[in-house]
Amino acid sequence: MGQSKINTCVFPVAGFGSRFLPASKAVPKEMLPIVDKPLIQYAVEEAAAAGLKQVCFVNGRHKQAIENHFDRNFELETSVKDTDKEQLLTGINQLMDSCSFASIRQVEAKGLGHAIGCSEPIVDHQPFAVILPDDLCVNPGGESVLQQMVALYERYQCSIVAIEEVPVDQVNKYGVIDGEEEADGVFRVRTMVEKPAVDEAPSNLAIIGRYVLTPDIFKLIADTKPGKGGEIQITDALMKQAVEGRVIAYRFKGTRFDCGSVPGYVSATNYCFEQFYKS
Repeated sequence: MGQSKINTCVFPVAGFGSRFLPASKAVPKEMLPIVDKPLIQYAVEEAAAAGLKQVCFVNGRHKQAIENHFDRNFELETSVKDTDKEQLLTGINQLMDSCSFASIRQVEAKGLGHAIGCSEPIVDHQPFAVILPDDLCVNPGGESVLQQMVALYERYQCSIVAIEEVPVDQVNKYGVIDGEEEADGVFRVRTMVEKPAVDEAPSNLAIIGRYVLTPDIFKLIADTKPGKGGEIQITDALMKQAVEGRVIAYRFKGTRFDCGSVPGYVSATNYCFEQFYKS
């Protein structure tokens, strides 16, 4: 089988962000700023840095602000032209110039697996990546998490999930894997369980919001019945690949902030201010 280059990154962004109410009532949680950039921009920048310049938003009708952020605003650009504020738009404008953007609707909230499945018409029959913007990942001075995973895909040519060790009493919040460690931080997955009870978790290695997926995942998602919480879980679809030895879990280099929670969001804001903005 010849190698296929990964060009597309999918961003499932249709959720209501109910953990951030009332802030997320009218403003998409992905548009909440970490210092002076919204979460979604950090995520798209990570994809672009990994060479994935085709962006697919799996969106909902209430979150047009995400699409608008990656579009031109001529009135604003005119108002700041030739002022010291003009440079503040440089980063987002360069991102728009270097990437192509598409959006597709997730009409019903049926889980992450369903959301990823909605992207099939845009992804087509190619391997692709998925970033959950809630998980802000940083690795100053080194490759981003997605860059690390794309390199790993080139080596293994199978689906890759990012993992990190979490406290045992928190495993019920994640998909959790068990597998054989083939190299430092690289596991061939034997099993994965979505949000297991603490005493039933196969390990404390939790899947976080970075995936590289092979295109056969779409058929597997379509054949997956609703699981935990009545939703179509990507973990259940991936397990069908794992039983054939076709899923790698990667304990990435870097730091992840759970920006879907208020404590994680505050920690990420403080970290980014100290790391990137404080002079």
